[in-house]
Amino acid sequence: MGTAFAIVLVFVGCCSNVVSLELLVREFPGCGNIVTFAQFLFIALEGFIFEANFGRKKPAIPVSNYVIMVTMFFTVSVINNYALNFNIAMPLHMIFRSGSLIANMILGIIILKKRYSASKYLSIALVSAGIFICTIMSAKQVNVASEGSEEQGFYVFMRWLLGIGMLTFALLMSARMGIFQETLYKQYGKHSKEALFYNHCLPLPGFLLLSTDIYNHCVYFSQSTPTVVPVVGLTVPIMWLYLLINVVTQYVCIRGVFILTTECASLTVTLVVTLRKFLSLIFSIMYFQNPFTTWHWVGTAVVFLGTLLYTEVLSSVLAALRGPDVKEKKAE
Repeated sequence: MGTAFAIVLVFVGCCSNVVSLELLVREFPGCGNIVTFAQFLFIALEGFIFEANFGRKKPAIPVSNYVIMVTMFFTVSVINNYALNFNIAMPLHMIFRSGSLIANMILGIIILKKRYSASKYLSIALVSAGIFICTIMSAKQVNVASEGSEEQGFYVFMRWLLGIGMLTFALLMSARMGIFQETLYKQYGKHSKEALFYNHCLPLPGFLLLSTDIYNHCVYFSQSTPTVVPVVGLTVPIMWLYLLINVVTQYVCIRGVFILTTECASLTVTLVVTLRKFLSLIFSIMYFQNPFTTWHWVGTAVVFLGTLLYTEVLSSVLAALRGPDVKEKKAE
């Protein structure tokens, strides 16, 4: 029951979160900071009450280690959202972040001196090829969309290139954070819920650096079209409603992943998250009519094929299908 409930939370929460984020970004492309701040504040308050027991519970992992982890987590979250200001479409944003396997493998080899099987290297090559195809196709669309003066087209393209650079940096930083977190868990034991609280609580003062941008978007949101909230009957600006939905669905998504990690093997978790990303991508393309060519579909398929190969889902399925035959041969 716990596993099924967690999978429902992941699919409903994460997919709804992507939809609400796109509704926000389409109206105000630069609203990434206020969205990130709202998510962090909500999860920090929930953790302060239910995990930290209003500050009375001491952390199992030293706070100094959390400060390092939080610095990386805060940087990744802000840069990922801020990259949307630089002509990065949501489908490309989602596909690019699927390249976390590449970053994890590269840093695992460099930092942890890990070695992988041939199938792992093949899967990474597939993911890299898929992301490369989608990136090149998106670059062509940026050039087409920016037709006009040559100077203006060059400026738009350079902004897009800067956005790609930001996503790449965030991808590598996220992988480094994962390795650091893995090291901490080996030393102090797994405390995922505690880490979730400190990862969202400690960065809150950092948002003071972004206070002007956050305040400006508060004003923009307040000036958006009023709408009536169902059931409650209150009239609020529609952008605030979208933000509330985004914050709640983000919490549901994270909680679902947390429950899943305690109920299932990492292979199952990876498969569920991969399928969730794929469904989110398809829904974003269909519902919001984002530009997506045949080559984008090819690139997306290659990315997810590489991801499934990396998690050994395909080999597990094939082994399961071959199982009865193998047993019969042994019996003979």
